[in-house]
Formats: sequence, C-alpha cells, structure tokens
Amino acid sequence: MGVPLEGTPGPLNAITDVAGLEVGHRTIIEGDSVRTGVTAVWPRGKASADPVFGGYFSQNGNGDMTGTHWLAESGYLDGPVLITNTHSVGVVRDAYLGWLVKNGRKPGTNTFPGGFYTYPIVAETYDGTLNDINGFHVKPADAERALDAASTGAVAEGNVGGGTGMICYGFKGGIGTSSRKLAANHGGYTVGVLVQCNCGSRRQLRIGGLPVGEALSANPPRAGTQWPYREDVGSIIIVVATDAPLLPHQTQRLARRATMGLARTGATSGNGSGDIFIAFSTANAKAAATPGGPVNVSMLPNEALNPVFEATVQATEEAIINAMVGAETMSGARGSRVTALPHDQLVDVLKRHNRLTR
Repeated sequence: MGVPLEGTPGPLNAITDVAGLEVGHRTIIEGDSVRTGVTAVWPRGKASADPVFGGYFSQNGNGDMTGTHWLAESGYLDGPVLITNTHSVGVVRDAYLGWLVKNGRKPGTNTFPGGFYTYPIVAETYDGTLNDINGFHVKPADAERALDAASTGAVAEGNVGGGTGMICYGFKGGIGTSSRKLAANHGGYTVGVLVQCNCGSRRQLRIGGLPVGEALSANPPRAGTQWPYREDVGSIIIVVATDAPLLPHQTQRLARRATMGLARTGATSGNGSGDIFIAFSTANAKAAATPGGPVNVSMLPNEALNPVFEATVQATEEAIINAMVGAETMSGARGSRVTALPHDQLVDVLKRHNRLTR
C-alpha cells in the first residue's frame, strides 16, 4: 500500500524469516456465533525438542500467559507458544500435554526415565464480541491441529487461528506478523514478530506516524443487544523471535521493546488490556542438552543490542498494522459486526499528508 515503515523486512516479512521457526493455525468458524481458534509458534519447529533461551514481559497484566514462572526461573522456553481466546487457555494447555503423550514426545527439560513434567506457554486475548466465548468451542483436537499444521514459509494473517474473532483499534484485528533483517555490519541477524492484536480504540490508531483512526469512516464495532461493545476490554500478545545470540536476560530486554512498537500504533495499554510479550533466541542450540559440566554459549555484548532492539520495535509496529490490513469484515455472535480497516480510505488519508512511498 506504500505506507512508510522503517527497516528492511526479511524475504517473507514474517516471523518465519527466523530460520527453522514454524507457525500453525486452527481457525474455527461455525454458524453465526463461533469465531475463534488457536495459533501455535514453534521456535525450532515441531520436530525439535531443543529449548531456546527466552524471557517475557507484562506491560499490563489484565490477561494470562501460562508457564511464565518457569520461563523466568530457568531462562528456557521449552516448547511452543500457543495463543487462543481467554476462556480456552486451560483446554489448550492440557491439549499440548496430551499431544506430547500421544506422539511419544518429551520436552527438553524436566525429564526423567519414564516420564516428564512441563509448563506449556499459552496466552490469550478476548474474542467475546464476535465469538460465543462461553460456549467453549475450542477443543483439544483444535489445539492439536494447530500444532500439527505448523510449517515454515508464509504466515496467514487477519481472521485466522487465535486471532479469528479479535478486534484491533475499533477495526477487525487478528494475527499479524513482520520481520526485520539487520545489516551485515550489525551481524545480519533476523528479528521476527507475530501478534494477536485485540487492543486499542479507534481514536488512538496511528499509522505512518499519523493519527488516522478518527479520519476513517468505517462503522464502529457493533455488539449484540446483551451488552454494549467496550473498546477498553482488549489485549495483545506479542511473540518476538530472533537468531541473534542472546541470553535469557537479554531476551527479556527484547520483550520489553515490543512495548515501543505497540505505542507507535497508538496504544496506551489501558486497564482492561492484557498486553503480554514473549521473546526468544534460536541461537545456542543444545544449550539445555548437556548434563553435568559447563556449557559454552555465545551472546551479543550489550553494546551491540541496539540494532536488535530497533528491529523489534519496527517489526512489532508493522505486525500490528498487518493484522488489521490482513483482516476482513466479520459478523458474529448475537448480531455483532466489526468492519475491516478501509484500505482505500487509509491510502487517501496518508496521501493527503504526503506519507506514502508510492
């Protein structure tokens, strides 16, 4: 569309530009009231049980991301990141444990002869405007399908997976992704971001540095007659991946930088929003595999992190915009309806302010 965004994307402009990473969706659309799903992000692909160094950050904790206590304690993200709706976190968590047992798999840590224990990472945002969230339509088989469907390559965006029923800045939201490739003199590393975007109000929306939300005339979200639509009840989950060699405390620093990419699009992380971010590095393979003695790992010095931080901010900003650009108008439960971001109007607004690159 010619919207000016900073940085150089990878070839797919997706989180899967980080080599080996796989993403899978299970989209559930049934009748006039089921609009939900599950998204799975495998840091090293579903065939690998090798943990990655990771960290998380809660910008505003009116939401949930399971498994974060052990992530913070151990420094390892041991398995996929799963994202769904608020009332399906438990079933998705248990489904991943069942998937491990069903497939004869074990995690990379906390294993012993004959068994294992692990703490799945499952995050959520609320889709109860468009989806019959209290109908509990996400089943274990849906989580398994997202896990098994994961692949490298292009990532579907918009009304897919866990983002199927989400609303972002008063427009249809959902799943978005983007990536940035660092210059060779900064290591040539890749940073990829995937978001499940369900946050913000229309008046806040900024694209290309401009407050475009109020200038766009698409109808505001319409909820059913049981309750009015509340734009302050929303959230965003942000997953940041990189192949830069980072230690756990550095990935936590990276997760915090996602806040700045979110702010560029206008959000202020209101009281009702669950804004929780996770970051990981796919470098240092097999760091968790050696029992006993010391393990040699590599890391960027802190003075070399600025380009990685900047790439994270840039990719987060675009991933959020891509979630809206990729989404389509949707009707759902109780007569609700949410319109998509109007591409033509957005182009006109940016053109009037000389903010297009073509």
